[in-house]
Amino acid sequence: MNLFFCRFFVLGILALLLSASAQAAISVTDDLGHTVSLAKPAQRVISLSPHVTELIFAAGAGDKIIGTVKYSDYPAAAKEIPRIGDNRQFDLERIMAMKPDLLVIWMHGAFERQLEVLKQSGVPFFFSDPQKLEQIPDTILKLGSLLGTEKAAQLSANDFRQQLQQLRAQYQGKAKVRTFYQVWHKPLYTLNDKHIVSDAIRVCGGENIFGKLNVTAPVVSVEAVLQENPEVLISAESRNQASNGIDQWKNMTSLLAAKNNNLVLIDGDLVNRSGPRIIDGAKAICEALEQARQKREKSATSPQGKK
Repeated sequence: MNLFFCRFFVLGILALLLSASAQAAISVTDDLGHTVSLAKPAQRVISLSPHVTELIFAAGAGDKIIGTVKYSDYPAAAKEIPRIGDNRQFDLERIMAMKPDLLVIWMHGAFERQLEVLKQSGVPFFFSDPQKLEQIPDTILKLGSLLGTEKAAQLSANDFRQQLQQLRAQYQGKAKVRTFYQVWHKPLYTLNDKHIVSDAIRVCGGENIFGKLNVTAPVVSVEAVLQENPEVLISAESRNQASNGIDQWKNMTSLLAAKNNNLVLIDGDLVNRSGPRIIDGAKAICEALEQARQKREKSATSPQGKK
């Protein structure tokens, strides 16, 4: 009988140890639907996109980034991180020499060829490509889990969700504002409804005039913009660029956005990056659309606007 209980006790201890080990393993799902599993929190992470760098810092793990790409310049501490390439080409040998235990990647066409090489290394990957605002806090929490900074990540996620909830409450039910979003002007790039920027426009009560196009970042013509005749035109190019591309619209008086002086310049880093600062970009978009509504209402009640 004693032998039986000894065996039962040992088996029970083993079961508890196995259960604890299983619970200690970290497992999250990335934005491509892939499961990313780690035996323990990563300590040496490489960020392969500026928005990823911002997300990792928001998760409280900026000090664990050992390498990143060009233009990863926020927060200020990110400028000190060693560079391993840009959005076109990575230094694969240097990446491997740095011995990362996690890569956080933004998927795009130029990277697919190099991705196959990195896959063979066995280093775990997390793909980040949020397409809705509510995915930002989810991603922060997942990165916090992978990097062992859950408490800091939870604080950042809660703050983002609170601000997003306030925006939704403030602009829910507002009159629609037809909007053209200009990413770049040579050639004229915009974004469709699959991109997170369009989600921000929707939260603000706007409608992306090219949202139904199949390509995520399509090239459109000036004539197509004039034909759609948006009420608001937002240019979101980098603050460091010499030309912002919005001046070309000012003299096009047939364009409603120009006629009503609704040509708006927003810092592109706040919206084109799918990171935590996009909530500030969304606020700027909401303010621009609300100003357009107020001008519309003022025009309708003015002597010239009365029917």
